[in-house]
Amino acid sequence: MEILSYLIDALTLFNLVLALAGVTLGTIIGALPGLSATMAVAILVPFTFAMAPASGLIALGAIYTGAIYGGAFAAILVNTPGTPSSIATTFDGYPMAKRGDGGLAVTLATIASVFGGLVGALTLILLAPPLANVALAFGPTEYFWLAIFGLTLISALSVGNTVKGLIGACLGLLMSTIGVAVVGGDVRYTMDSQILLGGIDITSALIGLYCVPVVIDLVATRAPHLSVLEDTRGYRLPEALRISWSSKFNMIRSSLIGTVVGILPGAGGSIAGLIAYSEARRASKHPERFGRGEPNGVLATESSNNATVGGGFIPTLVLGIPGTPPDAIILGALLVQGLKIGPSLFNEQGDVVYTFMFGLLIATILMLPVGLLLGRYAYKSIVRIPKSLLVPTVAFLTILGSFAIHSNAHDMQMMFVLGVLAWVLQRYGFAPSPIVLGLVLGQIAEQGFVQSYMIGNATNSLAAMFFGRPISMGIIAFSLLTLFYPLLAGLFSRRRKAGVVEATDTVVKSAVQAKYRDVPAMLFGVLFVVMGVMAYVQTKDMSSMGSVFPGTLSAALVLLSVMLFAFQVGRPKAPRKTEVPDEVKPSTPRRLALIVAMALWALLLPSIGFFVTSLVAFGVLTAIASFERPSVRELVLYAVTALLIVGSFQLLMDKVLGLRMPAGLLF
Repeated sequence: MEILSYLIDALTLFNLVLALAGVTLGTIIGALPGLSATMAVAILVPFTFAMAPASGLIALGAIYTGAIYGGAFAAILVNTPGTPSSIATTFDGYPMAKRGDGGLAVTLATIASVFGGLVGALTLILLAPPLANVALAFGPTEYFWLAIFGLTLISALSVGNTVKGLIGACLGLLMSTIGVAVVGGDVRYTMDSQILLGGIDITSALIGLYCVPVVIDLVATRAPHLSVLEDTRGYRLPEALRISWSSKFNMIRSSLIGTVVGILPGAGGSIAGLIAYSEARRASKHPERFGRGEPNGVLATESSNNATVGGGFIPTLVLGIPGTPPDAIILGALLVQGLKIGPSLFNEQGDVVYTFMFGLLIATILMLPVGLLLGRYAYKSIVRIPKSLLVPTVAFLTILGSFAIHSNAHDMQMMFVLGVLAWVLQRYGFAPSPIVLGLVLGQIAEQGFVQSYMIGNATNSLAAMFFGRPISMGIIAFSLLTLFYPLLAGLFSRRRKAGVVEATDTVVKSAVQAKYRDVPAMLFGVLFVVMGVMAYVQTKDMSSMGSVFPGTLSAALVLLSVMLFAFQVGRPKAPRKTEVPDEVKPSTPRRLALIVAMALWALLLPSIGFFVTSLVAFGVLTAIASFERPSVRELVLYAVTALLIVGSFQLLMDKVLGLRMPAGLLF
């Protein structure tokens, strides 16, 4: 009966209002690229000190869970993860939106997020103390293999281009080594620039690698950015419920994966989403549909990453070990409130802790109506916005989001450079997702690898350290199964007529692509060999701890690049492509003009100022994205929209959130 009293405390009107406001605010913040859950929680922590401890924690937990869910909106509608946890949501969410099922995808994400959040919150309430011991059973070797498990998703993302996918992963892993080494403290690959000492910020890299190529290609043709179907019916709740019910085992499995991964300090929603996506694809009867708009992909990712919220609080509350950066901030809020973290917390201050847990559960339930209300109009709104307004708005959010992470112009400029590089690589078959996987998982993989390497060398048991631990063996087995499952499934499906028919499109397309010589791939192979050699040579000046990981990656990059080049030798030249009609031919001048405009925007913003630079850039990008001469009425609409968007965000960032925005020379 005592535990029910905690539920009644969480259901007070004040706590319900806090939970509803927190979820709504968190969802909106999570949907904006660059405004992460960590930022939302950190900024609002001081406001909770005047509240009762349980109420303040409920507000922070609601914002956190809402922000994790909100990342799905940007991932589905503009192919940019609003938060790192939504990386894998882009794989199937955006293809669904492009074919006209964006409303359905958002509703599926909402249902999955609520389901996963409930699983995580209930696990937190019922099993927190015993499950905290799971986190203690993971050592550096297990974390290394867990990161490798996440990287095996490359096999699912690079069908027909596996070598290119592995090269992309190596590039991402090497990018993660830039700056001060996580083990040893070596300064690596900074080119004597203080800008790179802190490494490449993951969130700004995500924005650049995913969003900038989309913005560049939006201005290439007159074609609409998303499909417009006559039967688009808002959120399509009955259909989403039917799909979710038929995929209940996928959601249960993914939620459990998210809960367990959330318990592991430092893992977080991005790894949980990637692992759940891999397992959903492996267990599916139609793995070839993943990456093309498969609803199960969205369900797996969103249920798992929201389950990490409850799972992450388990080591935070029981052991004082935060699972994610937002958990670390909330842990600080707990300490400021005078709570003693540890196993005794549940006995000595159970009223605060259990009220907070039930508040988190209530906030997760409130996410359903909030998400459906926002999602009802989100897809239709994005579809109906003309390109001449969508392009500058999305570009503005990329600039704003990457700057706001640390109030640092260098993050914004790095975001743009990585975005242009991703656009170039993507045109020649190097998808951004493997690069992102390498960048996100790099530090976890390196820390586990180097620590395991050092322990193995010191005890003369290097092989046993990596391959002799029971949990590691289990993770390795799952990694191999995930990596080779597409190949095995393809071999078995050829024996069945139905399987051959279903896989025909993929097989034929891959065969046609592999039939002719890929000259750009050969040139990139040579370029990456040079990069790998240069990266390896620089490891000579590093300590053994700082050089072992990048040295291994450099050798792998050279080997894979040689393979990429060798596979093309001896193949016939591709026939000359047929001429594309002018009305559907992509406009290269417009794309180059947009790149130049965004480059000047990123370079001039610190000196001229945020408001003036953004307002002018908004107008320039509107002109670039307009294929027809606008009327006077449309010009007035564009000008008012630019003033409202830029002005409102200037006030929000500067006055409300207290972020330093560059005033510059003019404003």
